[in-house]
Amino acid sequence: MLMNLFKFKGGVKPPTNKTQSVGLPIAQAPLPSSLIVPLHQSIGGTPRPVVQAGDKVLKGQLIGEADGWISAAVHAPTSGTVRAVAMHVQPHPSGLDALCVVIEPDGRDEWIDRQPLDYSALSPEEVRERLQQAGVVGLGGAVFPTHGKLTASKTVPMDELVINGAECEPFITCDDLLMRERAEEVVRGVGIFRDLLQPKKVLIGIEDNKPEAAAAMRAAVQAVGETFEVIQVPTLYPAGGAKQLIRVLTGKEVPASKRSTDLGVQCFNVATAYTAWRAVAHGEPVVSRLVTLSGNVQAPRNYEVLIGTPMGELLQLAQPQPDTDGIIMGGPMMGFLVPDANAPVVKATNCLIAHSAQLFPPKAPEMPCIRCGSCAQACPHELQPFEMYWFSRAKNFGKTQEYHIFDCIECGCCSFVCPSRIPLVSYFRFAKSEIWAREREKKAADTAKERFEFKQLREEREKAEKAEKLAKAAAAQAAKKAAEAAAAAAAENAPPADAPAPTTEQTVPVDAGMDAKKAAIEAAMARAKAQRAAAQPRNTELQDAAMQQEVAEIEARRAAAHLTDTEATTPAPAKEKTE
Repeated sequence: MLMNLFKFKGGVKPPTNKTQSVGLPIAQAPLPSSLIVPLHQSIGGTPRPVVQAGDKVLKGQLIGEADGWISAAVHAPTSGTVRAVAMHVQPHPSGLDALCVVIEPDGRDEWIDRQPLDYSALSPEEVRERLQQAGVVGLGGAVFPTHGKLTASKTVPMDELVINGAECEPFITCDDLLMRERAEEVVRGVGIFRDLLQPKKVLIGIEDNKPEAAAAMRAAVQAVGETFEVIQVPTLYPAGGAKQLIRVLTGKEVPASKRSTDLGVQCFNVATAYTAWRAVAHGEPVVSRLVTLSGNVQAPRNYEVLIGTPMGELLQLAQPQPDTDGIIMGGPMMGFLVPDANAPVVKATNCLIAHSAQLFPPKAPEMPCIRCGSCAQACPHELQPFEMYWFSRAKNFGKTQEYHIFDCIECGCCSFVCPSRIPLVSYFRFAKSEIWAREREKKAADTAKERFEFKQLREEREKAEKAEKLAKAAAAQAAKKAAEAAAAAAAENAPPADAPAPTTEQTVPVDAGMDAKKAAIEAAMARAKAQRAAAQPRNTELQDAAMQQEVAEIEARRAAAHLTDTEATTPAPAKEKTE
């Protein structure tokens, strides 16, 4: 059935250079001397290592646990011994190191116990979780965790599921060979995506320069009994971009501020569908991928390569020419020179191109921009690269954002057509990295400010609470002292227990208390005297007459002395006053 296709604006037609590597079937790359497996191989969080130096691992064993929902697990590519979990060079334009698990293969390539699943008996959430645990990510270059894209919009029905088999970048043929040789497994993987998203139709887009792949996919669709549509699209770079292929097949243009699911469409690479099927139906996590070896080599070919294989060691399989002076990861349009030949193959590695000055002659010196507008005409996202270039060069990054620099997919069409040979994409990458760095600094500063303000608020609250506690304690102490003082004053002013209670009719004199005290003292003294007088001397039976006489004299003198004291203290009667 013929289908009306749409067009996207811009695009270029560079030399494809694909025929060199499609003459031979896919080969299995041998075990390397060591495997360096970076833990961060996808968009999202960095997986946490779950092994350490000295551990024995099996092929497919988990070595990096997914960190959050937008993250994918990492597994051991073969059996062997973990030699280190340390920083190592990674394939990135920055040349920075990344945390890697270094494994020394034991040569047995012994698998873990694989558990195939009947995904039709599982819930959609369980299937997504299985894909995350298997480390399935987008193998077309974006390496976005696949399970994160398998949830349809809750408000927009899913109309089309687009499977990307365009492979528009020059030199790269790994998807072409995958569809030719393993088409049925690709189709079954597409079936998993279809069952999870429930689209109205499934469209498989393949560029028209791959007739063998298109035929193989149609045959596989028919053999499996599916109703997927295999559609050949015009060969035009970058037709393999997700937004461009969606535009060509559905006519929908995805805005920069929205996701494709907001328009009822989702897009996956054919290699992603293949690894999803292997993960679910065979219990095999992503430990290898197809890689095209091409460029300045004598034997270009596609190999199935273990993740973590050193690129320099892998490229030797294609017999690079003596004048090879570097390795390009990816295609010549969007790829980059790897910083070190010891950098490992990762999930995003779809092609290694041996670089040489003869194959890629150095560009002539950069000339001033003449504002010809060729870059704007070639831009598939309808941007204005020359304006972004001027502001990027002037480091006016705010203006670059006004011209939507983050809509740029860095396809390289503008640099390809620029008559002044300006490396426009390099300027755009520089501007993006600076903007991201400033955003990170601003975020860190805002976080620090929030922490400081929270600390100040906490300290002020603690001071207020402490002052309140001290005030309450002081008030309680003052109240206690006041109560004690009042009690003491009341005790001093209280009448004696045997004193009659004052009435309103009689007022007690002020000296009445003192008189009562004196009377009580005199009464006590009288009682004491009476007790002494009444006391009889003891142990007097054995006294002789002389002792008794002496005692009697002493008592007489005491009585006489007592009488004398009494007379001295008793006042004499007053004499009558005579006139």
